[in-house]
Amino acid sequence: MTTTTPALMIQATGSNAGKSTLVAGLARALVRRGLKVAPFKSQNMSNNAAVAVDGGEIGRAQAVQARAARLPPSVHMNPVLLKPQTDTGAQIIVQGQRWGVLGARNYLDKKAALLPFVLDSFAKLARDADIVLVEGAGSPAEINLRKGDIANMGFAEAANVPVLLAGDIDRGGVIASLAGTHLVLQPDERARIQGFIINKFRGDPRLFDQGLVAITKLTGWPSLGVVPWLPQAALLPAEDAVDLNRAHQSTATRIIAVPVLARIANFDDLDPLGQEPGVKLIFVPPGQPIPGNADVVILPGSKSTLGDLAFLRAQGWDIDIAAHLRRGGHVLGLCGGYQMLGKMIDDPDGVDGPAGTVPGLGLLDISTTMTGDKSTTLVSGVHCDSGAAIQGYEIHLGRSDGADCARPFLTIDGRSDGAASRDGRVQGTYVHGLFGGDAFRKAWLARLGIASTLAYESQIETALDALADHLETHLDIDAILAIARSRHSSNASAA
Repeated sequence: MTTTTPALMIQATGSNAGKSTLVAGLARALVRRGLKVAPFKSQNMSNNAAVAVDGGEIGRAQAVQARAARLPPSVHMNPVLLKPQTDTGAQIIVQGQRWGVLGARNYLDKKAALLPFVLDSFAKLARDADIVLVEGAGSPAEINLRKGDIANMGFAEAANVPVLLAGDIDRGGVIASLAGTHLVLQPDERARIQGFIINKFRGDPRLFDQGLVAITKLTGWPSLGVVPWLPQAALLPAEDAVDLNRAHQSTATRIIAVPVLARIANFDDLDPLGQEPGVKLIFVPPGQPIPGNADVVILPGSKSTLGDLAFLRAQGWDIDIAAHLRRGGHVLGLCGGYQMLGKMIDDPDGVDGPAGTVPGLGLLDISTTMTGDKSTTLVSGVHCDSGAAIQGYEIHLGRSDGADCARPFLTIDGRSDGAASRDGRVQGTYVHGLFGGDAFRKAWLARLGIASTLAYESQIETALDALADHLETHLDIDAILAIARSRHSSNASAA
């Protein structure tokens, strides 16, 4: 047997059980022990994406995990990214690049063809790492999806990676979830799981001692620890749309309202605003009006600009935004939201939906043409109004031109980006990630008469260190490392 790079996969009994956070916390804990850690997720489904240093896009969670591991994000950390465009179809990103658009049924038929890309990316990471921490997707108990699986046990088997199974006790029924997962797995899959973790416990963990005994009796798997609920984890950038339900508790009177579009994308852009003490960030759900006392309305990114423009109108938000502007309010469009603000969106080849031309909201004198070329790049530049330095990234289809582009929002490497209305109260930009920069956020809020007191970047680092400390306290990290180091393979190409 050839000893290979240690690796460990965190799977879970269901979605949103904390897999991403566990991998991020373990990555920071292990890198502080002097190990070079590479995070990896073979298949992710999210419209919150990040741009990697190699120019492609990956899921936001893997970018956060790379930061936890003190590595630049790479497309190989998330070789398959599914970006939902409709209820039954998604854009497929493979090793950072647009691969095509498939319906759910078609993807099930084709996903096995993506396994070579997944194993190639995993091998590339493993060759330069002391340990690879792998995040699963959803749950291995979804045995209806097991054929051709590349996200959970299918990957673990192909790459010969041991597995830990996490259960979310906050949802209730965690004993049944773990025992039920054991029940539906095949014997070789059960054997691949080397232990379990109880996550998101509220209260005294000792109260669950008998629960741990019961789970081990039912499954044969040992406990690696009970992780109490950690409020600081909510400070990390969000990836799943379910995270929009996180309450932004604030007594501030200055309101920034964000309509929750059906295909909202990169809404983690707004996390820093939600953490500003002087801001009350409100995500407006479908069916609810935009608050009449909002200071600013931000139209966020969208995975389907034309579809979400129709959705916005169906909610009556176009009427609310027009009334907001008549009251003297401000509007900012980000990426897809910027495109919606224009006079027209032309999609001659149907890259965003059915081919055709659709009128925009008409709040900026610009027009957008959708093209098949996708821009995915890291950018730096200057905010035109304030001169503040900015850093961010672009992920978009289409280009926008028009008279209001003569008043750009940003200057990036000598070129203009975005547009502003004559009175400056409607603005738009293609750049994501702007509010993470303290200088830009302070300048943008100051224009609205709101003081900024948040040091966002240092807060993220503090949260990652707190998460690592938390897992060091409540998990058996030495045992977890031993499991990862037990990985062997006779096939060196599997890393």
